Amino acid sequence: MDPVIRIILVDDHEIFRAGLKLIISKLGYAKIVGEAENGLDFLRVREQEEADIVLMDVDMPVMDGIEATRKAVEKYPGIKIIALSMFRDESCIQDMIGAGARGFLLKNIRKEVLDRALQAVYNGRTYYSEELWDFFTRSMSRDDKPEDEVNITKREREVLQLLAEGLTNKEIASRMFVSERTIVGHKSNLLAKTNCKNTISLLAYAIKHGLVVI
Repeated sequence: MDPVIRIILVDDHEIFRAGLKLIISKLGYAKIVGEAENGLDFLRVREQEEADIVLMDVDMPVMDGIEATRKAVEKYPGIKIIALSMFRDESCIQDMIGAGARGFLLKNIRKEVLDRALQAVYNGRTYYSEELWDFFTRSMSRDDKPEDEVNITKREREVLQLLAEGLTNKEIASRMFVSERTIVGHKSNLLAKTNCKNTISLLAYAIKHGLVVI
């Protein structure tokens, strides 16, 4: 079968890129259509090559993965980016997800994990390394309210599900046929109702209480 998933690989370490390319070649259904060694280089490559998924290193010179992801999502709203990092830095995870990344993987990646991540993100879901779930747990407010004490409307549940799938405010607004301002309002209400501090802790709350399907 011809390769289906087109991937742009962005990382400033050539040896790491070579290793990841080898793993991807063994999957049988994906191919590398472009490479870049920093975020600015990636934006140039993306202008020339369309891709289904971008594997984006976080820590790079010239332009890091956070800024590159933010700019790419703004210019290409449907772009699917999976973040790559050596470290489980909480601010880094939050910034990348906030910028629009659909997944986050640690660089000590196994072929099986990469396989699951690519398939999930390609099919519109999100994917995070199992090692990161302690971060999501810690991200929750200690005094978060149990589900039976929170009155979450049907529309708010829809917003939660689309957030869990990695969609941006703009994409959610388009999917639900409302304004982006309306989505921001729904998120504000959800944060207040659940006592969560930010979108990441809200996502963790939703997962913990079975409010979303991932």
